[in-house]
Amino acid sequence: KIPLEPRMSSLLLVLFLIHGVASETDLHPLLQKMAEEIIEGSYLNALLDLIQFQSSHAWTADLSHRVLAYLNSRNVAFTIPSLQAAVENHLEQCLYQPQKLLQDLRKTDAQQFRTAMKCLLEDKRDHLDLGDVLIDLGAIREQALRSPGVNRTLFLVTLERCFQVLNSLECVEILGRVLRGSSGRFLQPDVTERLPRHLREDTFKNLSAVFRDLYDQTSAHAQRALYSWMTGILQMSANTSDDSVSWVSAENLWILGRYMVHLSFEEIMKISPVEIGLFLSYDNATKQLDTVYDITPELAQAFLQRISSSGFDVRNASTIHRLGLLVCFYDDLELLDAALARVLLHQMIKCSHLWGFQAAVQKLKADLLGIATENRTLNETLGSLSDAVVGLTCSQLESLSPEAVHSAIATLNQVLGWAKSQVIILSAKYSAHEKVLSFYNVSQMGVLLAGVATQDFYSMDRKDLLQVLRSTISQHLSDLSPAQQQGVLSKMIEVGDTTSGIVEIQGSFFKEVSLFDLRRESHFNSSILKEKELRRSQVGQLIKGMTCSHIDHLSADSFLAHFRYFENNLSLLSLDQVNCLAWKYWEVSRPSMPPFLLAALPARFLASVTASRCAPFLISLGKSRLDSLVSDSHKRDLVLRKVQQCLDDSIADEYTVDIVGNLLCHLPATIIERGISPRAWAAALQGLGDCPDLSPEQKAAVRLRLLEQCGLPQNWTAETTKDLGPFLVLFSGDELRPIARKFPDILQQTAFKMAGTLLPKEFLWAVFESVRNSSDESPSLDPTPGCQGVTAPSSDDIFKLAEANACWAPENLLCMEEDTFIRSVELLGAVKGFSQPHLLTLKEKVIQVWNLPSFWREHHIVSLGRIALALNVSELEQLDLSSIDTVASLSQQTEWTPEQAKSILQGFLEDSGNSVQDLKSFHLVGLGAILCAMNITEIPLIRISEFRVVVARIGTLTCSTHVLAEFKRKAEEVFGDPTEWTSSVLQELGTIAAGLTQAELRTFDKELMPYFQPSAVKCFPDEIFKELSAEQIASLGPENAAAVTHAQRQRLSTSQLQSLQRALDGAKTHSWQEAPASASPTGSSSAGSPPGASIALGLWLGGPLLLLMTDLL
Repeated sequence: KIPLEPRMSSLLLVLFLIHGVASETDLHPLLQKMAEEIIEGSYLNALLDLIQFQSSHAWTADLSHRVLAYLNSRNVAFTIPSLQAAVENHLEQCLYQPQKLLQDLRKTDAQQFRTAMKCLLEDKRDHLDLGDVLIDLGAIREQALRSPGVNRTLFLVTLERCFQVLNSLECVEILGRVLRGSSGRFLQPDVTERLPRHLREDTFKNLSAVFRDLYDQTSAHAQRALYSWMTGILQMSANTSDDSVSWVSAENLWILGRYMVHLSFEEIMKISPVEIGLFLSYDNATKQLDTVYDITPELAQAFLQRISSSGFDVRNASTIHRLGLLVCFYDDLELLDAALARVLLHQMIKCSHLWGFQAAVQKLKADLLGIATENRTLNETLGSLSDAVVGLTCSQLESLSPEAVHSAIATLNQVLGWAKSQVIILSAKYSAHEKVLSFYNVSQMGVLLAGVATQDFYSMDRKDLLQVLRSTISQHLSDLSPAQQQGVLSKMIEVGDTTSGIVEIQGSFFKEVSLFDLRRESHFNSSILKEKELRRSQVGQLIKGMTCSHIDHLSADSFLAHFRYFENNLSLLSLDQVNCLAWKYWEVSRPSMPPFLLAALPARFLASVTASRCAPFLISLGKSRLDSLVSDSHKRDLVLRKVQQCLDDSIADEYTVDIVGNLLCHLPATIIERGISPRAWAAALQGLGDCPDLSPEQKAAVRLRLLEQCGLPQNWTAETTKDLGPFLVLFSGDELRPIARKFPDILQQTAFKMAGTLLPKEFLWAVFESVRNSSDESPSLDPTPGCQGVTAPSSDDIFKLAEANACWAPENLLCMEEDTFIRSVELLGAVKGFSQPHLLTLKEKVIQVWNLPSFWREHHIVSLGRIALALNVSELEQLDLSSIDTVASLSQQTEWTPEQAKSILQGFLEDSGNSVQDLKSFHLVGLGAILCAMNITEIPLIRISEFRVVVARIGTLTCSTHVLAEFKRKAEEVFGDPTEWTSSVLQELGTIAAGLTQAELRTFDKELMPYFQPSAVKCFPDEIFKELSAEQIASLGPENAAAVTHAQRQRLSTSQLQSLQRALDGAKTHSWQEAPASASPTGSSSAGSPPGASIALGLWLGGPLLLLMTDLL
């Protein structure tokens, strides 16, 4: 049996500790009713009556005696244990079987229902004072609302009963709280069937406001259903019998809010000019129009036409300021003057919030830009062009004077959407005007700060940099490249008081501080870490690191008192630490152990999950991320087998979907295909849409169910297509072709939202066809050889296609117009799917446009992206690689051949005039993976003072074994002999630790094995990894054990493989641990550790957990 919160159950039961006798007439009627409900087993009803009684009566000490006397008079022999068990079991059923709670709430009378709703959702009183007993209603409320399914029950029972029992305004308030707490996922299309049709005006407006607030979380089908419900009521209140007279008044438009985009073109065109004019004059009209993110061009044009007919002059600046996102579709450009064009451009900053049609927006901005700069130079107009300046080409930006950039900096420093090459040019122009970078001029740069050269940061005065770190401009430091950040850091801590420099470094920037610098600051105050993000090695150094032995030596009371902080920060813990927490909990408080921790223990412990414990096990595990508990695929299968057993291989209803939570993403394809009932499918589909990495089998099962539920794509509506957006990638090219024809905009918006992910080729081809079908481009008449009759991509096409640009044939790319290429090169350089022939063709185009590589400047090279991979060694040698920032941009590519990487390294050394001995720490960071091309004779030449502050960065590289071995030797100069390395050092070294020799590895204490990074484990040569003892392998921990490669496994002995399996399974391996006598869920527990044992945590921590650790030290 799963106990409730101790306070919850015990306080409820003290109520019934009774001595003495009394007659029925001595008991208040409401308490008599409560006692009768106890006799009937209606414990929830009894509690509600008690709360109601106490709200209007003072509780006296003798009332408890009278209640029991009444029960005795009815010959009901309750003992304290039996009553306790009955109450606990019933309340558990309400939490773990929310359908039971729904049944109970349906049976409540009107007063009980009112009390329940107020107690759970409205009542601010958190305690029920019964004299010596205090019932914590706040804890009850919190536990109930955290239980999956309870919110669904409250939503359903509110729809069923609330409007009949409570004041309608109260019901709207309750619905709003429940829906906002559930992110609107309960708003399914059938909900409108249960919404009342006759509501008071103020109630209807309030309820409509709730639906407006949840618009973005509502499916397209539900949006359409809610729109129909709202317009049905509005049309009845309008009471218009003449079809030529629109029911859409100014107030109705305001009530519809974002739902106004569901009005048809015909309905919009029927709106009275007086009403549309009145609406636009409302103070909040602009705010409303600023949020119509999903409006289409057709509907926006219709609204603009009606506004024009209302007496508002759309060529008036005041009107333009009121148009909201309608301005993104402004098309009355004929005879437009430059001043009004600049007003429009300023208003169009907000157009980036539109959910689609960005190519059309960019085209409109370009047209307005041309008008705004007529008869004036760019230098004169630069500061008045708003964010349209991102449409300027690099050559246009290069033509600007430093004075013009300086004058316009207040505008330029706020513009979003700059390409990296543009930022480099503008920053250089600004710096040229300022001559020397100081705090004042750097503080004016805003988003352009990322264009400052690394060397320029390093050359700044340290006092100026200190001011930068303390000022608001520091928010832009996260936009800097690792090399730039290292340039700032190395200046801050290169001389004098290192501690003061470290203290000023905030947020994620702090993760760049080296372990070496932290180790030499013996008086560093860990209390200042509250606003900083740390790597595991940093925390390990600053607060000494939590090992499994630290966890074990916590007293039972201390462990249980603070476990909540660990649970709330579970994602920050390593799998090994989670495993140790699970073992500790099992030993000190087995009956109250959170069930999700069973997944971190050996698989045999799953036997403790009996049928009666299935619900809490599923709920607990469903709230967690399974990957943060189990890394081994075999063990994960065993956990999921237990999950399937608990589910009986089926998901019967939406409540079960709520209970399984994140586990839905791990259910086998057979359950998805045949085990999810039609009733549960809508809720399950919402959950599956949030799954980051479904297997091919799961995806195939989802596709089959979608075809079964929704029919063939050729018959889908726009709403169906929108709702299935994340799943469109599951369908074949033939199935997607009708979607590409019918709903090209929806398909392209779906692809745009998935930017940055690897998309199936067939899906990309469908996107490609949808763009090409709607393009105005025709086969070229270009006389260039090979381009006659070839359709060349336009800038709009390339922008819309994004990753689908990989579908162009190389000859199409080669025939691009020069202006198209210049405007699109960075977009093309970001396409991951381009093959080598594509890249070679684009390189040829680059040379056509920009001449030979020897003529290219930094902004040219930076803009190439993956296109640079097509450069051969000879071409790489021609590049000007004197700037580490140029090299840093090249090192971001991960597909260089060893020959290319070596050429880039040598090019940088030659062009910059540096030798290996001269390299600064920021040079090493900027070189990145290019460092792997160093000869083993060059690595020893790196200055130790520079190497030691970037060890963690170098430890992220996957270099050859020989190179890692040399870096390991370098690390010995920093951290001493490997026998002296601590857990923090191992975490800092990363892959460098894979350079250890056989002899060195054999000497490692098994307690340190979990602190190798998984990336290092993968890099160990097979012949060296096999030298680990069985005991060392068993101590790797689950995460590192899962990183062992197949080739490494092949070289292990039987005993080593058994140890590896123990590590994967989460078995006890540490010297301080003992194997459990059994996997029983009950049994005695003892801590065996001294009270107040010290504790610290070796992981990358977040706020509350970090403060807890420092407090306990």
